Amino acid sequence: MEANYKTILVPVDGSSQSEDALAKGALIAHNNNAHLDVLHVLSTTQYGYNYGGMVDGDVINNLVEDTTDYLNKLTDRIKKESGVDDISIHIRFGNPKTVIAFEFPRDHKSNLIVMGATGMSRLQRVLEGSVSSFVNRNAHCDVMVIRTDTNMKPYAPFPKK
Repeated sequence: MEANYKTILVPVDGSSQSEDALAKGALIAHNNNAHLDVLHVLSTTQYGYNYGGMVDGDVINNLVEDTTDYLNKLTDRIKKESGVDDISIHIRFGNPKTVIAFEFPRDHKSNLIVMGATGMSRLQRVLEGSVSSFVNRNAHCDVMVIRTDTNMKPYAPFPKK
């Protein structure tokens, strides 16, 4: 049985694992003629919201601007390498586990989530648990966890249609 994915979500966090997942997500999007959503979740607990929201507005604005620049550069590179043009970038605030597993796929009708095995340090995984493990256990759509780097260029992963 071959899956026919139409809306693919790839969460990225700046790690090389998430960027490898994006390259593989683009390959799947190319092969399925699918839409690709690239999502970065700014964790509210990481930026002080758990302390009563005492984060300066300029800090939030800078975070959003920096994240937007990063996502635009990343998707420009993926578009050039893959030929996939149907890509949207998204930034959300919240708990990355619940945003990726439940909220975003519900709002955007994602039918596949492609994500890196881990983007956290070992200490973060011990303290908080792995986002990819949580998403894999709880998402209502298919989840593909990428454990290997792309290194796909010599294999011409994006054949011309």
